[in-house]
Amino acid sequence: MVVLRSLLFAIVLAIFTPPFALFGILAYPLSPRTRHRIVTAWAPLMMWFIPRILGIRYKVIGSENIPSVPSVILSKHQSAWETMALQVIFPPLCFVLKRELLRVPFFGWGLAAIPGIAIDRAAGKDALAQVVDQGRARLAEGYWVAVFPEGTRTAPGAKRRYKAGGAALAQQAGVPVVPVAHNAGEFWGREAFLKYPGEITVSIGPAIDPTGLDAAEVNRRSAAWIEGEMHRLFPHHYRSGRNSTGAVSGEVEEAE
Repeated sequence: MVVLRSLLFAIVLAIFTPPFALFGILAYPLSPRTRHRIVTAWAPLMMWFIPRILGIRYKVIGSENIPSVPSVILSKHQSAWETMALQVIFPPLCFVLKRELLRVPFFGWGLAAIPGIAIDRAAGKDALAQVVDQGRARLAEGYWVAVFPEGTRTAPGAKRRYKAGGAALAQQAGVPVVPVAHNAGEFWGREAFLKYPGEITVSIGPAIDPTGLDAAEVNRRSAAWIEGEMHRLFPHHYRSGRNSTGAVSGEVEEAE
């Protein structure tokens, strides 16, 4: 049944993704906000199919922590699921993403049609400036900015260094940081074809006000909350004897 469901969902993706990419291309003469509404309608459509085909449901805790102003979301990254779910849970947003993704047929073309923050990861420290410069422009336009500070998808129970690009953006733009923890990887693995039924828990933490803090401290607080919440909600993914606070001392970077 899992194989059949996963195959059916892959077919749904293949059917619906190309038209939305084409809509985005055809919508280039329209305003960026209109293009964003057209192309990102794909996400709630996929989120409608996911529970009905794959049996993957989700619940959100901490939704009262979502600020009323555009903010920077720092989220755990385990699968492709959260790239769709965050667009449904939060106000209109854009992602910090690798520039090479824009060249992926259909999916990348759709991304290129909407406001976003595409960075050259080979640029080293210049990538941080790209995040801050483009991110401040998107925030000023009224978009939220979603960042996966670990840089890539990680398996449940694992963590990577938290890069400080998102924290630096929030600190320099003077906007809140909203930390997000979840366990999507339990049911939808990294680059996995098979998806398993179950309920994903998305936890939204208290917003972090960057006023009076440097980017490193904003990043440290965000990472500590996310990892602590992962340990609290999903202890079965962590070996006994590990730091139950989820502290990430020594695992936070200041460069994107």
